[in-house]
Amino acid sequence: QVQLQESGPGLVKPSQTLSLTCTVSGASITTDSDYWSWIRRSPEKGREWMGAISSGGKTWFNPSLRSRTSIALDTSKNRFTLDLYTVTPEDTAVYYCAGGGGFGPQFFDYAYWGQGTQVTVSS
Repeated sequence: QVQLQESGPGLVKPSQTLSLTCTVSGASITTDSDYWSWIRRSPEKGREWMGAISSGGKTWFNPSLRSRTSIALDTSKNRFTLDLYTVTPEDTAVYYCAGGGGFGPQFFDYAYWGQGTQVTVSS
């Protein structure tokens, strides 16, 4: 059974960097999915695809977030990470990692989803 688990701080101050980790169990991030994504959901914006990374390390980003987002693989620990720089209260959302399938702004039909983690940006 494939399981994804997000981890990271629940509270981040404005202008700081939000760093999240998605640990994958029951599957290899280099062989069992071509792409791994980060998605977030907020009452104001709804569901928003943030970016994806291929099993080979190539990345794609939502144009609205490209300038302040980074995604990386950590193959030694079978996980992938998200860094969102210079956060504001508008980045407050539930953040999800996902994999198994495609990716992109309109794609949400992933085979695997994490349970989500609430992140609040506030001073």
